[in-house]
Amino acid sequence: MVSDGVRESFGVLFRPLSEGYAVASMLGLLEVREAAARVRVEDLREAAARAAVVLEAAEIELDRRVIAREELVEALAVSAAETTTVTEAETEAKSVSVPAPLAGTTVPSWQEGLPATVLAPDYQRILGMVAGRSGQGPVRAKEIAVVLGLGPTPAKVEGVRSKARRPAERGRLVQEASGMFSAGHGIVAGPGGGSSA
Repeated sequence: MVSDGVRESFGVLFRPLSEGYAVASMLGLLEVREAAARVRVEDLREAAARAAVVLEAAEIELDRRVIAREELVEALAVSAAETTTVTEAETEAKSVSVPAPLAGTTVPSWQEGLPATVLAPDYQRILGMVAGRSGQGPVRAKEIAVVLGLGPTPAKVEGVRSKARRPAERGRLVQEASGMFSAGHGIVAGPGGGSSA
C-alpha cells in the first residue's frame, strides 16, 4: 500500500493502481530523467572533443616553437663552427677541429673517431633506434616516434622527422628519397639500442 505522503509528492504522476496510471507514470518519470542524462552525456562528449582539438593545436604550436629554437641554436652553432674552422685552418692547414656542441643541441658532422655521445640524448636515441633496425631496411619517422614512446600524433612525428634530418644532413644517418631513414657512417648499435659511434 502506498502512503498518502508519497502520493502527494508525485502529484499528477502518481495515481492509484486501480486507475492503471502508477506504473506508467513512474516509467514516464524515469524516461524523462534518462533523456536528461543522455543530453548531459552528449554535451560532455562534445566539450571533450572540442578540448581534444584545442589540445592538439597547442601541442603542434609547442613543437613548432621547440623546433624553431633548436634551429636557431643550431644555426648559431654552425656559424660559430665555421668561424672556428676557418681560423684554425689558417693556423694549422692539416688540422681539422670539431667544435664542442652547445649544451648537446647541435649535431656535428660525422668524422672518424667522433662518438655519438657528443650528441644530445634525443639524437642518440634516434641513431640507436635506426641502427637497431638497420638489417630491416629504412625506417619511417612515424616508426621512430612510436618506438621512442612519443606516439604517432602528427606533431610528434614531425618533431622526430625534423630531428632525424639533422644527423642525415651531417652524414650520421641516410635520408632516402622516400623520406625514410637508414644508418649512416659509423653507427653501431650499443647496449640498450644506443649508438656507440
